[in-house]
This record gives sequence, C-alpha cells and structure tokens, in this order.
Amino acid sequence: MAQKDKAVSRRDFVKTAGAVTAVAAAIPTMQSAPAIRKVRAANDPVPFGMIGTGSRGSYLLKHLKNIDNGRCVAICDIQQEALDRGKATIGNNPKTFKDYRELLALKDVDAVFVTTPLFVHFPVTRDALMAGKHVFCEKCLVFKPEEVHALRALAQEHSKQTLQTGLQRRYSYFYQTVKNMVDKGVLGDVHHIHAQWHRNMINKPSSMWTMKPGGESNIANWRVYRSMSGGQTAELTSHQVDVSDWLFGSSPEFVMGLGSLDTLLVGRNVYDNIQLIYKYPKGQKLTYSSVSTNQFLPYFNGTRPEMGEIIMGTDGTNEITVGDDVHPAIAWWYREPPKAAATVTKAGEKKAFVAGATMIASGGASGPIPLMTSDLAHTDNDSFLTKEVKFARQWLTAKGVMVQEEQRNPVDVELESFFQNCKDGQKPKADLEVGLADSVAVMLSNQAMDEGRRVYFSEIEKGGPAKPAAGAKKG
Repeated sequence: MAQKDKAVSRRDFVKTAGAVTAVAAAIPTMQSAPAIRKVRAANDPVPFGMIGTGSRGSYLLKHLKNIDNGRCVAICDIQQEALDRGKATIGNNPKTFKDYRELLALKDVDAVFVTTPLFVHFPVTRDALMAGKHVFCEKCLVFKPEEVHALRALAQEHSKQTLQTGLQRRYSYFYQTVKNMVDKGVLGDVHHIHAQWHRNMINKPSSMWTMKPGGESNIANWRVYRSMSGGQTAELTSHQVDVSDWLFGSSPEFVMGLGSLDTLLVGRNVYDNIQLIYKYPKGQKLTYSSVSTNQFLPYFNGTRPEMGEIIMGTDGTNEITVGDDVHPAIAWWYREPPKAAATVTKAGEKKAFVAGATMIASGGASGPIPLMTSDLAHTDNDSFLTKEVKFARQWLTAKGVMVQEEQRNPVDVELESFFQNCKDGQKPKADLEVGLADSVAVMLSNQAMDEGRRVYFSEIEKGGPAKPAAGAKKG
C-alpha cells in the first residue's frame, strides 16, 4: 500500500469526500432497483443463442447462467468438444448446432452472441441482423476496412435491433467514476494516458496462444495468424484504446508504433511485442505497451500483474485496472501537489539552491485515495454512526486491509444490460459506433506498425494515405 510518509489521513478523506460523493452519485448504474428488475426479468427473459462456445463463449455462458433476464435456448460450434463444453457450462440442455445458420433459423431465438474467431465476426453478425436477431458481438466488431462501412449501412437498415460489442470496461462502476472525474474536471486537464497489458508467455504460456498441430490450416490457431487475427492489438489493445477514446471523448487523429516478432516464433506471424502512440485532436496522447516476456505492472505498488491504465491530469491522476473472476478491480486517485508560489529575492541577495528531487518531495503529493463504490460514499442523510462506519471501511481500504470491490462484475452488468436493451430499445453503452471505432483503431495500429509510419484515422474513409502537399515533411 502507500508508504508511511504518504499515508492517507482523515483530513484527506474529509477534503475529498464531497468530490467523491458528487462523482459517484452521477453514475447511473444498473445496480438500482435490483428486486424490481429481478422479478420482471424472471417473468420475461430474452431467449438467446450462442454462436461459438470456445474459450470466450464458454466464459460468457458461465456468467449468463446467473443472468435472470436472458435464457439460453441454443448453442453452436463447429467443434464437438467446444459444443459439449458449452452445453455443460450453461447446464439447461439447449439445442445444439454445428451450422450457425440453423440456429439463426429458430423462431424462438430473439438474440445471439457472436463469440467466434475474429475473422468471421462480420459475416455471422451480418447474417444474424438479417435474420432479425439482436446481436452481442465480442470485440473486435469487424476485421477488414470494408466491413466497417458494410456493417454501419446494415445496422441502419435494422435500427430496431440492438447491436452491442463486448467492451466491458464501459460497464464498470469504477471506470464510469473515472470518466465522470475527467468530465467534471476533478483531474484538471487530462493530456496523457498510459496503458499496458504485459504477459509472460515464456514462463507461463497461455493455451489460447499456443500453436496447435496443422499450423494455419487449423482454425484453433486463429489467434496467431494474420489471416484470421489482429494479434495482440485486437486481443488486448482494443480494450484499452477504447478506454482512451471514451475518456478523451474522440477517436485518435493518428497512430504510430513499433511491432516485432521476437520470441514466440514457432510459425506464427502476428507480433508478440508492440508499442503504440496515439495522438488525439486536442493534443492528448495515449502511449501503449504490450510485451510477451514479462508481466510486471508498475501501478498499485506492483501488487497486480499484467494490465492497467494511468490517467494523468494537471490536478490529479488515476491508476485503474478492471477486475476479473479472481482479482477485484482497483482504482486509486492521487492528487497533484499544490501549486508552488514563486519566490522573489532582492537584488544582490543570495538564493539558496534546492535540488529538484527535494522540491518534489516537499510538494505534498498525496498517497493513493481508493475510489469507493456508492455504498461507501458519504451522503447528507448519513447518521453519525453510518459516516463513521464508512470512514472506517475507507480507511481500511486505503491501508490495504480491505480491498476495493465493484458491487457487480462488469461482465455481468454488460450482459444484463444487453438483454434489457433488447426489450427497451435503448442504445447500449458499447454500441455500433463504439465497436466500429475500436475496430478501426486496431486495424490502423497494425498498419502503422507494418508500414513504419503515422497512419491517420481519416484514411479509413479515404481508402489510403493522403498525398502530402508539395514541400511538406513526411510524418
């Protein structure tokens, strides 16, 4: 946790309670009125089918079995082993298919989940929309530039159907809180975000990225071949560049980067190490790193591995990472040191020299203040005892005795929200345009690394790089 000389004091919490409460109160989560929603969902669940019951599909089925407002009636996979695993996971004896078109022909299926390999996301989503189904498609929503325009046009023709993409950070209470902090100016002007997703695939190889027999002819190897996959950029970067787009409020202007295949050779042709820089229209920047030989994360005092984001503003910083089925989410807030007053000296008077490090150390930078869920935010209606209990829990969290915990897993929230939007017709938080912007970022990032140049996001509309004006310097 924080170093002793930077421990969070009661004064810290009193000083920030108003800001935290105001920001937390602005989060319209689905956690309100759970009892009413549960009764309504139990009476009218959305019947759905799952197309693709491999690793991601089965993971979602594990969550979906506990979601009341959806009911699995059919699953599909071309591999019998995956189909059997999916059926065992959901546990309610759904109909099974190996041809997804047969599933789409079922009249009792209102919605489908597309959790297939990336390169077939678009054709399956297209066919599902044309069959009149609501669609939840895992990221990336599309794989090729021409699919961006085709899916946008198709979605407009089927505007009454819900189309959502799997970017669960937008459904996280903590990420929503940070978004509100940025929008309300709590962090000042946010100019920089750094994100990383590092894995050690040498000491701890992942079965998803391990080469199976048959090379490129074996669809089980889809993640490691460019013909079927966007590589680390699609699998990992996509989540975090979406966070950056969301917090900055726009897509990038251009991306540049370096990708290399250094260690995980054995036949694959996607990069195993990537570094990217995204420049946004207002001058903000996202710097990104994903390596395959080390999992250390230099946030949260090194207590969590692999992935996280740091959001840096003129008045403060957030460190944040999403939770999973094992680790809770973490979100820490650091205030910037107070603005130092300029020192004026008289003519001829000697001025004491102070080392820069000493000046920084004496600036009063705060230790981490954990962001709290709404049950820990102070309100005007709290009794004295309630306030003291909340403060005690905040204090214990700051000391690392208690851990931050979202009231609900964002995966559960995004799934339940999808079914709700199927019924109420409201636009998902991770809607078509969010999914397309994320897909474009992945495609152009890979292009920037392949071609060793700045790739402008306008190129997706223009069909290629703009010709530089006479005498202009190349970017």
